[in-house]
Amino acid sequence: MSKIKSLTEAVSFIKDGDSILAGGFYGNGTPKLIVDELIRQGQKSLTIVNNDGNTVEKGVGRLVASGQTKKLVCSWCGRLPIAPQLAEEGKMELELCPQGTLAERIRCGGYGLGGVLTRTGLNTIVEETMAERVTLKGKDWLYHEPIRGNVAIIEADRADEAGNLIFHLTQRSFATVMCFAADLVIVEVNQKIEPAGSFHPSEIHVPGVVVNILVQGEKNEQ
Repeated sequence: MSKIKSLTEAVSFIKDGDSILAGGFYGNGTPKLIVDELIRQGQKSLTIVNNDGNTVEKGVGRLVASGQTKKLVCSWCGRLPIAPQLAEEGKMELELCPQGTLAERIRCGGYGLGGVLTRTGLNTIVEETMAERVTLKGKDWLYHEPIRGNVAIIEADRADEAGNLIFHLTQRSFATVMCFAADLVIVEVNQKIEPAGSFHPSEIHVPGVVVNILVQGEKNEQ
């Protein structure tokens, strides 16, 4: 069965209340067409996991501004001031997690690990709001639960029909671990999707076995 779907069909697999892992960094490498289609279709009560929440003009910040987001999990939202505003008004939940810890939580979700132990955030608001202090071999650590999503939405530069992915620059950031940590992986591909077997194994950043749906995107230099 072909993994290549139309944009409309691909996004229709995302349902109200889903948890979405969204690739990209500062909006670069975030799948623009998929976000556009999510706004058009209007799925609501979404949980969005992304490095920084992007902006109201670009990336998943548009899903926050549209009111479709129930919860945003990110490491920083300084370019998305509407997020803390909505949180203060009780209209959206906002969870800020240290960037390295966030990446590791997603990795643990993808690889079946029990969670993250880190000393980052001890005696700070991180410990007070999102982590559990544990003591192992005489040292205190913070335990964070793994993160998985119902769906990952990813942008790749190149893909073959088998779903093997090659990223360009910022696209790679969180995308590699997110592809392993979601039940359904939807990828927007910038270049024309190529026949299966077009890539040398050493070129491939994510194997097609974890990719479910490919959408033909548009050329993006970022």
